[in-house]
Amino acid sequence: MRIAVAGTHRTGKSTLIEALATRLPSYVTVDEPYYALEEEGREFADPPSAEDYEQQLQRSLEMIGDAPAKAILDRCPLDFVAYLRATGAHFEIDDWFERLRDAMQEIDLVVVTRIEVAVPVGAHEDRELRAAVDEQIEALVLDDALGLVGDTLEVSGTIEQRVAQVLQRLV
Repeated sequence: MRIAVAGTHRTGKSTLIEALATRLPSYVTVDEPYYALEEEGREFADPPSAEDYEQQLQRSLEMIGDAPAKAILDRCPLDFVAYLRATGAHFEIDDWFERLRDAMQEIDLVVVTRIEVAVPVGAHEDRELRAAVDEQIEALVLDDALGLVGDTLEVSGTIEQRVAQVLQRLV
C-alpha cells in the first residue's frame, strides 16, 4: 500500500511519517521532493517561486512512480498544486491533469494533517500562506475538487492518536 502524507508546512507530516515507519517496518519512507531536489543541487528561492513548486510537483510525480508497493511518501502531488494556488501563481492545471490523475491513482491512501494549535509554529513562518495552503489542501484532497483522490483520512490529535488513526484505517 502506498500512503502519502499531505498538508501545509508545520503540521506534523514528517513526525507522523517517522512514527508510522517505526510501526510499519516493512514500509519504505520516501522523503519530500524538496529535499531530493536540494540534494541534487537545486537552489530554491525564499520564499519558493512558482517554478520551484512546479519542479517539486514534477519530482513528486516521478517519486510516486518509483516508490515501492509498500511506501510512505512525504507529500503528494496535490500539495504542490495547493501551494501554487495559494500563492496566486499562474498555473494551468489542465497541462498537468493526466499526469496528476495517473500518479494519484497509484496512491492507496492520502493521510491529511491539518493546522492544529498543538503543532508549534516559529515566528518566521508565513502564517497566511500556511492557512491558505491548508484551505487548498482541504478543497483539493479532502473535498476532492478535481476528482483525483481515492481514499483519504484526515488525522488529528497527538502523534500517538494520529498513528492510531492511520493504523486503524489500514486494518
